[in-house]
Amino acid sequence: MPQNEYKLLNVQGSDLKNGQKVEAEVEGIEGAKVLLLKVNDQLRALGSKCTHYVKGVIADDGRITCPWHGACFNTDSGDIENAPALDHLNTYLVNVRDNDVYITGDESAIKTGRRVPDIKCSAHSKTNVVIVGGGSGAIGAIEGLREKGFKGKIIVLSKESSLPFDRTKLSKTLISDISKLQWRDESYFKSSDVEFHLETEVDSVNFDAYEVQTKDGKTFSYTTVIFATGGAPKSLPMEGFKSLGNIFVLRGLDDVKEILKATGENRKKIAVIGSSFIGMEVGKCLAGKENDVTIIGMEGTPLERVMGEKVGKIFQRQLEKSGVKFEMNASVEDAKPSSSDASKVGFVQLKGGKQIEADLVVLGVGVAPATEYLKKSGIQLEDDGSVSVDDHWRVEGIPYAYAVGDIASYPYPYSSKPGTKVRIEHWNVAQNGGRQAALHIVNKQKPTAFIPVFWSALGAQLRYCGHTSPKNDEYDDVIIKGNPDEDKWVAYYTSGEKVVAVASQNQDPVVIQSAELMRRKIMPKKKEILSGVNVLDIYVPAGVRIAA
Repeated sequence: MPQNEYKLLNVQGSDLKNGQKVEAEVEGIEGAKVLLLKVNDQLRALGSKCTHYVKGVIADDGRITCPWHGACFNTDSGDIENAPALDHLNTYLVNVRDNDVYITGDESAIKTGRRVPDIKCSAHSKTNVVIVGGGSGAIGAIEGLREKGFKGKIIVLSKESSLPFDRTKLSKTLISDISKLQWRDESYFKSSDVEFHLETEVDSVNFDAYEVQTKDGKTFSYTTVIFATGGAPKSLPMEGFKSLGNIFVLRGLDDVKEILKATGENRKKIAVIGSSFIGMEVGKCLAGKENDVTIIGMEGTPLERVMGEKVGKIFQRQLEKSGVKFEMNASVEDAKPSSSDASKVGFVQLKGGKQIEADLVVLGVGVAPATEYLKKSGIQLEDDGSVSVDDHWRVEGIPYAYAVGDIASYPYPYSSKPGTKVRIEHWNVAQNGGRQAALHIVNKQKPTAFIPVFWSALGAQLRYCGHTSPKNDEYDDVIIKGNPDEDKWVAYYTSGEKVVAVASQNQDPVVIQSAELMRRKIMPKKKEILSGVNVLDIYVPAGVRIAA
C-alpha cells in the first residue's frame, strides 16, 4: 500500500512532555485522527480509538491503556498487551520538521486506526493444542498461539452453539443477536486452521494417554491442552426452583432468548435473586424495559461482600432511581406457583412470610467453576472446584496442561498476602490468561504480571481494578473520595497501609492509572491517599520494577 506523509494539525513537536498525549487531526484526510504521545523522550503516533469500545487512552512508560475497560497496547507496535481488546492499533512513523509534526502511513490505515491480528496459517507441525471451552480464555489462547508462531493444529471443543462472542453484553444489555456479539466469523478461524467443534461437551481427560473424551463418544489427542470452560451458573436447591417454569439463570445466549421471550412486551413483575454484578446488571436492564423489578439479596446492601457497605449503598440508590426495588437482608424460602398457571412461578416466598410477586425469576446467585469433567480425570481440585495453576497457568502436577479463566486459581502478584492464589471471574483475566498460556506454550516466556480490571453498567459506569476477596480478607477499610451523591467518586480499598483495589464512577482514568501503579508496585499508601495524593499526578518511567 502507498505510504504518504501527512501533517498533524494544531500540534507542535515541543508541546508534549513524557507521559503526555494529544489527539490530533490529520491534514488531508477528512475525519482522521491519531494519538500523538511522548514516551521516554520519543514521539509516537498510533490509532486514537481503543479497539474495544472507547476512544480515550492514557500513556505511561510505553503502554497505552483504555480508561474504561483496561485494554493495553504497546506504543511501539500497537499490539495488544492486555485484554479485553482483540484488534491491534495501527502505528505510524513520526517526523518533526521546524517543530511541525508529520506522520507517514497508508490513508486507509490512518482512517481505520486498527488492524485485525494476522493469524492466517496452514498447520503443518505434528504438535497440536486442544482448547476445552469457547469463551474469552479460548480466543485469547487462539490468537496468542498463532501470533507467536505456533504452526500446529488448534482444536476447540466448545459446548456453545456459536463461535466466541462477547459474553459481557448478555447481562448488561440482554442482546440476543449473535451477529452483534460474535468477535470473529467462521472464515477468520478457517484461514487460521482452527478447528471448532461446537455443541461439544467434554466428559473426561486421560492425562496419561494425552486424550480428551467428549460426551458424544469422540476422542481428541493432544500434545498440549488448555482448559477454559469458565463458570456454570448456580441454581437454588428448593423444590420450586427445580420444577416451576419461567425461572432462569443467565450465562449463555439461549438464556437471554428465554428471558426475553418470557418478558414478551415487558411490563412484567420480575424477581431477581442475587445482588451481585449479574443480578444488578440484569435488574437494571429489565427495569429499563418498563418491567417491575425487585432484587432480592442476602446482604445488607448490594455487592457488600466484594465492594463494601458504603459503595453498595451508592449502587442501591442509583438503581432505585432507575425504578428497581430491593429486598435486602432477605432469605429465600422457595418459589411458589402462579394462581393462573400452576406450572409457572407466581411469587418468591421469603423467610418471615413476605411474598414477592413474580411473572418470572432470574437467578444471579453466582457461578461455580465448570470442572465436572476434571473431577473424574484424576486432578486434585481446590475446595471451590477450581484448578490450581502456577504463574505460567500450568496445571500443577499435570504436564502439558494449562487452565485459565473462571476455573483457575492462580498466584496473584499484588496480593496483600504473598503466595495467595485467587480465582477471579473477570472477562479480562480469562483473555489475558489465554494469551499468557499461549506465550508459554510457544516460547516458554514468563508472562508479565497484570492487574485485573472490571467494569459494570450500574447506575453510572463502574470501573474497578485490583482484587478484594472476603475469603482471603483482602481489605479492611474503604476510603471514598469525591461526591457519591453526584455519582462522581473514587473508592480505595486498603489492607493495612496497602491499597489493594480501586473503584470509581465518572472519575476516569483514575482506576486505570491505579492499575498501572499497582502493577509497578508504586501505588501510594493509605496515609498518602488520606493526605490528598492524586494518583493522576504520578508518572511511571520505564525503569520502574513490575510486580512479579
